[in-house]
Amino acid sequence: MQIELGKYNQLEVVKEVDFGVYLNGGEEGEILLPKRYVPEGCKPGDVLNVFIYLDNEERLIATTLQPLVQVGEFACLEVAWVNEFGAFLDWGLMKDLFVPFREQKMKMQKGHRYVIHAHVDEESYRIMASAKIERYLSKDMPDYEPGQEVEVMVWQKTDLGYKVIVENRYGGLVYQNEIFQPLQPGMKLTAYVRQVREDGKIDLALQQDGQRKVKDFSDVLLQFIKEQGGYTTLNDKSAAEIIYDTFGVSKKTFKKAVGDLYKKRLVVLEEGGIRLV
Repeated sequence: MQIELGKYNQLEVVKEVDFGVYLNGGEEGEILLPKRYVPEGCKPGDVLNVFIYLDNEERLIATTLQPLVQVGEFACLEVAWVNEFGAFLDWGLMKDLFVPFREQKMKMQKGHRYVIHAHVDEESYRIMASAKIERYLSKDMPDYEPGQEVEVMVWQKTDLGYKVIVENRYGGLVYQNEIFQPLQPGMKLTAYVRQVREDGKIDLALQQDGQRKVKDFSDVLLQFIKEQGGYTTLNDKSAAEIIYDTFGVSKKTFKKAVGDLYKKRLVVLEEGGIRLV
């Protein structure tokens, strides 16, 4: 059995003690799950899904708490405190996640949030974090098709738009003219692939292209009008901000969807709004 540090492991309870239970860690020996994390009714022979990390004395320890990031993942975490060695991030566990100064792109400040990658340091065998995101993005060529739906995390603002991390693996970019909502580092969104460039970077949009997007939103708009009693004051004269706050789409998409419903004779356009036929 190989214990994966900084990740969830399925381990068997082998012994009960006053201060918790010990789990079978294979070659690593027995690993303590402290009493406050032991599920009610737990007994030897049970198999628990636990997160393994190091305590303050660098010993393997288990917890049933859910950390905000696992080894190999990216996350946006808040700095809990700073000392002469680096910054310490709150990742939901008793022991904070260390970011040495050499792994910071700028000096981290207490109370601020930063996008990081969690990894096991090869020299010290400790779980650490790094703000040098580029180092941990995959160099493989992404195998995505135009229009494909992906999950992204907002990483960094640039002059062109926002850099994002695609599916916890690749680097991507959402251009400024594709953004119709406020974005902040750490936000997780659904995006759509525009193209995969020759350098492996991915251009993305936050809305679907063309007729499929209009058709999908047409269905949403029709249902919305029905839920409003068959009439809405929203129309092509409404402010883009109001339309986005209501539906999460651009005014252009809204107007195309209204036209689509009108052509299908599902709605009529009135002076002050849109009415269901």
